[in-house]
Amino acid sequence: MREQGGADSAANGRARRTGFHSVLVALYALFSLAAGARSAVQISTNFSAAPLAYLLSALAAVIYILATIALARDRISWAWPLCLIELFGVLIVGAASYLLPELFPDQTVWSHFGQGYLFIPLALPIAALWWMRRTAAAAVVDSESGRP
Repeated sequence: MREQGGADSAANGRARRTGFHSVLVALYALFSLAAGARSAVQISTNFSAAPLAYLLSALAAVIYILATIALARDRISWAWPLCLIELFGVLIVGAASYLLPELFPDQTVWSHFGQGYLFIPLALPIAALWWMRRTAAAAVVDSESGRP
């Protein structure tokens, strides 16, 4: 059941009709699988080598899974904080992996700002936040003009 009122319900119809929304959901789903598989292998085979890095990969996977669900269901009010957490995670872990490399003897999805994944982990939350802001702004304009 969809949420009633607010930006979520106003943006629901518009959000599903855009190709960009579909690309975002697909990329988040792909990164859910990539981060989840990577962390599962790392934790199960060599956890003691880099526990912080491997746990951060698992955290990234959880955030990607939740963001995928929120974006796919047009739950913008859920997706905003998840994408912000993801962005801050990429920025903090990315900086820490350069400044404190001894804490990151192995790569995570977010280390070096997502360098191992073509910097998509850095670009993805920025793109999602931009899209949500654009969709919310369009929904306000539509509601003010009386369009559904």
